[in-house]
Amino acid sequence: MNAARRIEGPLGGAPRPRLVAGTSPGPASKLAPITLGFWIAKVLATTLGETAGDFLSMTMQLGYALSAGLLVMVFVGTFGLQLRSRRYHPVRYWLVILSTSIAGTTLSDLASRSLGLGYIGASMLLAVLLGVVLFAWRRVEGSWALDGVTTPRAEAFFWSAILISNTLGTALGDLLSDDGGLGFAGGAASIGVLLAGVALAWRFTSADRAVLIWAGVVLKRPLGATVGDLLTKPASEGGLELGTMVSSLALSVALCAAVAFAAWRERERPAA
Repeated sequence: MNAARRIEGPLGGAPRPRLVAGTSPGPASKLAPITLGFWIAKVLATTLGETAGDFLSMTMQLGYALSAGLLVMVFVGTFGLQLRSRRYHPVRYWLVILSTSIAGTTLSDLASRSLGLGYIGASMLLAVLLGVVLFAWRRVEGSWALDGVTTPRAEAFFWSAILISNTLGTALGDLLSDDGGLGFAGGAASIGVLLAGVALAWRFTSADRAVLIWAGVVLKRPLGATVGDLLTKPASEGGLELGTMVSSLALSVALCAAVAFAAWRERERPAA
């Protein structure tokens, strides 16, 4: 009897079944299946992470340190719920994604602004931390393949890497739009070009798949960060001046709809 497991493709891209003849199914994947709804939700979650993080630290005036501390605790709580799941659970999964996105915003601002590292210094430090986590993950687990994220230890590595990559992505987005002088729209466009390059490399080259996946993971975050800033910042700074509260509420509704749509599409998909 053949068993199939769903794994992620480029940039967490289209799922591909892995058939293992003569074996029983392995542990169920706890990662989201890749559908059109997934991509919509992913962009919304990263953008909401930027606007909600700024809402807490700036609009509510909690400051970067307090906001970061509270949001890290939220991340730990949502991660605990995710660990208790035996298979992919849409609400729990997307709560962890969202908590890493929001926490990443405040952690990045804390490092680059409050600690005085600047966008370049914060980006370099976070890039090193991400490299250390990925290296440790590969040494301990033997692989950082996403279809191997089926044990609590592998999940700890995976979600730690996601949190750091979201924080790094925020610093990179600020680096491009502010220090790089590209502005919010220009920064988003530049990141879009880089993401297209990663996708083309996956499609037409034999470059290391794990490297391309994590390059895509890191790059998707600054896209959300620059779009979030575009929505909320004053017109004098090149933004649309919608405000952090209005933007966050609208993005929250859209994210819930996208997750519900993705879950519905997955239930309608014929079993492999």
